Amino acid sequence: MTTTITSSSPEFAQITAIALENLERLQKLNSGTPSQEEIRATLGEVTGQSIDDSIEVRLPIHSDYGRNLKIGEGVFINGGATFTDLGGIEISDRVLIGPNVTITSVNHPLDPAKRRGLELKPVKIEENAWIAANATILPGVTVGKNAVVAAGAVVTKDVPANSVVAGVPAKVIKKIGGN
Repeated sequence: MTTTITSSSPEFAQITAIALENLERLQKLNSGTPSQEEIRATLGEVTGQSIDDSIEVRLPIHSDYGRNLKIGEGVFINGGATFTDLGGIEISDRVLIGPNVTITSVNHPLDPAKRRGLELKPVKIEENAWIAANATILPGVTVGKNAVVAAGAVVTKDVPANSVVAGVPAKVIKKIGGN
């Protein structure tokens, strides 16, 4: 399901205010040498949720909004991850996010007259998935349980559970065992 927000929408100002507030928090976080406890505390402020002690994050980490990023337990996020989460990103338990991964839930309309607007489609990364280095997950995608997204893949469609996808655009290259 796609939600569209036009650039003239009253929501835009509120979204921008939250985004700028969280940008400042993340810039401060990324420029220091915080402990994992401090990283989790800041992510809690950015997301507005409690961040479990089992989550481990390598810096830098980036987000365009923050409030629509949900992170499960036992998640590992490597350095350089970018979450464009205005449309919603849900990362389930025990997910591995490789270095320089981009997950985006936001796009712009193709129509040039409407291009400053936003099209929002949620992304879900299901339990125990592994998103390898430099992969990109596009709006509206679900990555299934135990799935692996190979390094450098660009995922434009849902990834079945217990499968490995690779390439641009990503395609299933093998099935793997799983529960």
